[in-house]
Amino acid sequence: MAKCVLTVDDSKTIRDMLKFTLAGAGFQVHQAEDGVDGLRALKAAGTVDVIITDINMPNMDGFEFIENVRRDAAYKSTPILVLTTESGADKKTRARAAGATGWIVKPFDPQKLLDVIRKVSP
Repeated sequence: MAKCVLTVDDSKTIRDMLKFTLAGAGFQVHQAEDGVDGLRALKAAGTVDVIITDINMPNMDGFEFIENVRRDAAYKSTPILVLTTESGADKKTRARAAGATGWIVKPFDPQKLLDVIRKVSP
């Protein structure tokens, strides 16, 4: 059975790139355009193996999205990777405190992204 990934990013271009990369590697992909939509998509998907989220998004940013995901016991151990243009140590620390598993800076290398997903997913 294919592993399932939820991607949350307000950029359609990034969502398309992620879907192309992940679907091409055999992953089932669910997508959302911000944190609010991400929580809705997560509930609709039921179970996902990995979540990839941006930080800077309208309506609900990535930090708040991660905190909300972690409050739900069903997703307490789901790996959450942050994929963002941000690289500051303070933001990485905040994301880790919110419950993020890892941090990847855009633009992403498709093979490295797949390697990280395979490393963190059960």
